[in-house]
Amino acid sequence: MSISVLDQLKEHTIVVADTGNFDSIKQYEPRDATTNPSLILKASKQEEYSSLVEQVVKSAKSNGIKDVDRVMDHLLVKFGLSILKVVPGRVSTEVDARLSFDYDASLEKARSIISLYEENGVSRDRILIKLATTWEGVEVSKVLEQEGIHTNMTLLFSLVQAVACAEAGAQLISPFVGRILDWHREEYGKEFEGINDPGVQSVIQIFNYYKKFGYPTEVMGASFRNTGEIKELVGCDLLTIGPKFLEEMQNDFSSIDVKLNERMAKNSPIEKMEITEPSFRFLLNEDAMATEKLAEGIRKFSADVRTLEELLKNLISA
Repeated sequence: MSISVLDQLKEHTIVVADTGNFDSIKQYEPRDATTNPSLILKASKQEEYSSLVEQVVKSAKSNGIKDVDRVMDHLLVKFGLSILKVVPGRVSTEVDARLSFDYDASLEKARSIISLYEENGVSRDRILIKLATTWEGVEVSKVLEQEGIHTNMTLLFSLVQAVACAEAGAQLISPFVGRILDWHREEYGKEFEGINDPGVQSVIQIFNYYKKFGYPTEVMGASFRNTGEIKELVGCDLLTIGPKFLEEMQNDFSSIDVKLNERMAKNSPIEKMEITEPSFRFLLNEDAMATEKLAEGIRKFSADVRTLEELLKNLISA
């Protein structure tokens, strides 16, 4: 009997659902799930999930909570709690992208989110706090990991960001494969496929660096544009995949091969980097793609947070 590409992938890589849709999570049986403000906003507009938003707003009103920032935290955690009922592993919950350059506020927000989960009986080992991979985000990650609060470093587009996260002891990083591809398509006006995809090459480089130099930080490829990218990363620690591609791979019965492993990584010619704040900022600035996509990602996530806030404000005042 033929085995689907999705099931073959699960033999070598941990599959994570990149969605706020609980039905999709149940259907494809990933180990973990990850969300962001954009996914929560999209889900909150769907009839089957609007009841979650209403529950959070009703609870806030009954408890005299009018601060939309606090209500937002409760909403994010509410989605996370619902997701944890259908995945055996972890869920990622994101710190407000508008705090990406604010060390103190990001640290306070992360601790607040973890407290809400713990108040609901969920241990911190099942939660990953998502932070944008700015220098401030990296520094926050270092403190949180020392407190036993694990982090998922997102909006990551370059090796220098990845190395800084590993040095900080971050639990996991999410290099954005598809957004790297988007930039190169626009910059060079051509298509990149398979192993020539610059997003794929970025994840391979980071994976090899981590395994060669013994960093335990997990690599989770994210933001895919096609299943070809996913097939080139079989063997990566984790891959977070949206429902569209999960379905496509579930219905694909072709054979796939392992592309990444520790043995190959040990033999890679990559050299060790020394990262300080000045070198981080300079090397990131030298990488036009990473600089532009990081800034763009923060802007887009921030815009969705503001839209979600407006929705909550209207419901609270109704």
